[in-house]
Amino acid sequence: MLDVMASRPFDLGRLKEQAGGRALVMGIVNVTPDSFSDGGQFLEPVRAIEHAKQLAQEEADILDIGAESTRPYGGMRPVSAEEELTRLRPVLPGVIELGVPVSIDTVKAKVAAWALEQGAAIVNDVWGLQRDPDMAWVVAEHGSPVIVMHNREKADPAIDIMQDVKDFLSRSLEIAARAGIAKERVVLDPGVGFGKTPEQSVIVIARLAELRAFGCPLLMGLSRKRFIDAISPAPPDRRLGGSIAGNLLAVLAGADIVRVHDVAPTVQALRVAAAIRSAQ
Repeated sequence: MLDVMASRPFDLGRLKEQAGGRALVMGIVNVTPDSFSDGGQFLEPVRAIEHAKQLAQEEADILDIGAESTRPYGGMRPVSAEEELTRLRPVLPGVIELGVPVSIDTVKAKVAAWALEQGAAIVNDVWGLQRDPDMAWVVAEHGSPVIVMHNREKADPAIDIMQDVKDFLSRSLEIAARAGIAKERVVLDPGVGFGKTPEQSVIVIARLAELRAFGCPLLMGLSRKRFIDAISPAPPDRRLGGSIAGNLLAVLAGADIVRVHDVAPTVQALRVAAAIRSAQ
């Protein structure tokens, strides 16, 4: 699966067929000390690889590994490319060996290039090719799929958030096209929680279907996010119900991939939902 992912356009239909027709589940592997939900739990390489193995056994279709926290609510500590690579070097090869397509969650072209050379299949850029000017060229050179996410430095309650998302993603697609990245290799993510109030996060989930007009696959990353707490107060590790509710509605609206901490219950929920929809 990994070689095919790395050498051909992002074949979402093939992966969905392998998953029995349900939306794809991307499992999160944070090799960071400060991620908002599980920071520090998997910083030790052996634990990180074991966690990835567990997610693979729970039927994650993609493993998303990141070594710099993006903390959507602020408080992140920026790290250098070298520090990011120091965290990744003892972990990424072991995760790739699991045989599940691996996504590298980074905003740095140097880190993305190294990960792709090791066998990572996808680049996940939370600044949508708009932070590091070399990122689009690295993606194009390696022919990999790329996830481009909407982001803002800070939330502005006064803006039309959906228009902001659309304008941002339009710029990302223009950057991708100029670098020679085929449109079928681009996945769009509206960036729930990033530069958005909880209310705005709810809006982008509710109006996700509008992004289908771009003609690209859609990814939703709402797992354990703060908007759930704003609706039904709970700490991050007790937001499974809200995460599944949001993901099911996102899939109904057109999400092709959901990025989650809790793989097994999400896979079960999506499989049941797909069976019910098929029976209709």
